[in-house]
Formats: sequence, C-alpha cells, structure tokens
Amino acid sequence: MDMAIIMISRIAIFILMLAQIVSLQIAAAEESRRVSSMRTRTAFLKLIDRPRVPLATEVREISAQDGRARFHFTFAADAKQRVPGLIVKPLKADGRRPVVIALHGTGGNKEGQLPLLKELAERGFIAVAIDGRYHGERSKAGSGAADYNEAILRAYRTGGEHPFLYDTVWDVMRLVDYLETRSDVDPQRIGMIGFSKGGMETYLAAAVDPRISVAVPCIGVQSYAWALQHDSWKSRVETFQAAINAAAKDAGVPEVNANFVRKFYDRIVPGIYTRFDGPSMLPLIAPRPMLIINGDIDPRTPLAGVLECAASARKAYRAAQAEDRFFLLIQPKTGHKVTDESQQAAIAWFMKWLKP
Repeated sequence: MDMAIIMISRIAIFILMLAQIVSLQIAAAEESRRVSSMRTRTAFLKLIDRPRVPLATEVREISAQDGRARFHFTFAADAKQRVPGLIVKPLKADGRRPVVIALHGTGGNKEGQLPLLKELAERGFIAVAIDGRYHGERSKAGSGAADYNEAILRAYRTGGEHPFLYDTVWDVMRLVDYLETRSDVDPQRIGMIGFSKGGMETYLAAAVDPRISVAVPCIGVQSYAWALQHDSWKSRVETFQAAINAAAKDAGVPEVNANFVRKFYDRIVPGIYTRFDGPSMLPLIAPRPMLIINGDIDPRTPLAGVLECAASARKAYRAAQAEDRFFLLIQPKTGHKVTDESQQAAIAWFMKWLKP
C-alpha cells in the first residue's frame, strides 16, 4: 500500500514537472514571437521613416445634407507631400466618436469612397478617406495611372521614394496623428478598411501602428513569396505594368520574369516578399480585431497565398487568446472585387468592435 502511494506521488510530481516544462516552453515561444514581431515592426518603421514636420492642417466645410456634414482637409505628411482627404460625419454627433478610414485601390481616389463614407456616417462613425500617393488630387491633371507609374519607375531608377504601398502607409500614420488632434475623435476607436492596394496598405499600417484598433483589409491580403514561387505574380504586376516594363528595358531584360520581379520589388518595396510579406505582417495586428475579405478566384491575391497568410495570423490570435477577434471571409466564385454582402459584413465588424 505504501509502495502504491509512493508511486502515485512520483507520478504526480513527474506530471507537475512536465506541466512546468511545457509552460516554460510556451512562455519562451511567446517571448520569441514577441521579440520577432517587435524587430519586424521596428525594421519596417525605420524603412519608411522621414523627418516629421508640423501637420499644418487646413480644413474647410464642403456641405451639410441628409444629416451629414462633409469636409475637405489637407495636412503635411513630410516636407514635400501634402495629403488631401475627405471627412463625412453625422451632423449631430456629440462627444468623441469612432473613426473609420477608407483607402482606395490602384487608379481610385478618395471621392470613390464617398458612398461608403456616407453609409458609415449614417451608422454614427466619423468616416475619412485620403488620396494615396500619385492618385486623385496628388496626381497630375488628367494623367490617369501615368503619374503613378512614372513615380514607381523613378523609385526603381533612383530610390528615395516608395510610391507603391509604403509611402501611403506613412501618410496613414500621419493621418492618425491628425485625427488624434480633433476634439470629435475618440483616438482609442480608430478603424481602417482598404480595397486592393488600399487593402495591402491597411494591413501594413495596422501591423506597425497599434493606434489602428480594428483592421479590415479587402482583396489585398496575399503572400508575395507564394505568388513568386508559383508563377502567380503576373496579375499583381499588371497594376504597374508600364513601370516594370520600362524598368526591364533599362536592365536589358527582354521579358519580365519572376527573377526580375524580385529585383524590381527589392528596389521599390524592399522586403515585401520576405520579412514584410503577408504571413509576417498580419500576425503583428493580433490581438486587435481583424476581418480579412478576399475572393476565392482572385488572380491578384491567389487563394493558396491568402490561406497561408490567414494561418499565420490565426496562430498569433490563438496565442493571444483572441481567436474571436479574427475572421477570414472568402467570397465564393468571386474575383477581384468586394460584394455588397461582404461590405455589409465589414460595416457590421466595425459596429461590433468600435461601437459607435
């Protein structure tokens, strides 16, 4: 009998020791993930950093109708760039309210977001949109996509700019600086939604700026590495085809291929298929709420790469015990677009987590 008690005691001690070892291993893994995330965030911020200048904000009211007020504003992103934007808010909005920032895709502009801004304002949000680099008011009159492609090509040739994605991420961070100065904004409730190019800018900005409390990247989440490894990069490159064609001609490359695309990315968006790729950046958003929206047959965001990103993000949310704050919405039989149903799901997500 005594021997049985001794054996049970030894087993209990062994189980306790094993549990402690497992607990220490989990804690070590979490600390390693935290340190890795901090290094990735720090590296990205160092890459896009530039001297800060006063915001020098200018705001003018455009109109007030249907119970909504509308404003045009600009602020200084850096010494050379001013960012124009639109604000739509409830006409009778007392106190500080949550904000949703909306980012357009390639070839779009802030005015294209007005229907969404108006709907968000109807739900009680302050809704904001800005023009991305070399888009809308920030492009040459009548240039279309030409100005944007010229800027990307110039970045490839000379460096000094990151007009594809990264510079707009900086602009978003400066936009948040501006929003924090407003007496009608609750700085603890700032959400962001973006589409295509804007979707990529959304998850990149949210990954490095914790002031963005809710993120909804739409048809933008992807793994650049997966696309390059599986010959699925061509649709993404089409969004700046003129720039990469001219760069290939400069380099004496007769036909754009995956190897040249890597070299091109290294110049204009360094790290986008390595340390700053989707599977690395999305986990940095945890445990803040994130809804990812993609189409199952979208050639610009191949589904296998999206699932790889989502698996990486889900792991981080699970580690943070925040699985309910992450959701992947794959639109069936849908290409590079956001359906009305998905947009309503995005609005519901903001309603749930920002509580206007």
